[in-house]
Amino acid sequence: QVQLVESGGGLVQPGGSLRLSCAASGSIIRINDMGWYRQAPGKERELVAGITVGGSAYYADSVKGRFTISRDIAKTTVYLQMNSLKLEDTAVYYCNRYRARPWDWGQGTQVTVSS
Repeated sequence: QVQLVESGGGLVQPGGSLRLSCAASGSIIRINDMGWYRQAPGKERELVAGITVGGSAYYADSVKGRFTISRDIAKTTVYLQMNSLKLEDTAVYYCNRYRARPWDWGQGTQVTVSS
């Protein structure tokens, strides 16, 4: 069973930055397209960004130009660099497969943007 562990969330002021990390055991991240998702209170979970095994990235319009998804060289961790954060970015952020049936969801990491 795949176990995903998200970290890096926190409380930040509008305009601030955070870097989220997603780790999993073995070579799971290395051999799968991976994505970051978020779920705000009362809303459906949505795809924020995705990265393919080959390194191609996708971004939702709402975060384009502000967020960057990447993998480490060993491809064991997926990151989401979030800059110029807005109040509406407040949500629980999750990582999971991108463009494929998701594994069981992890606990996620809370991102709160507030002044």
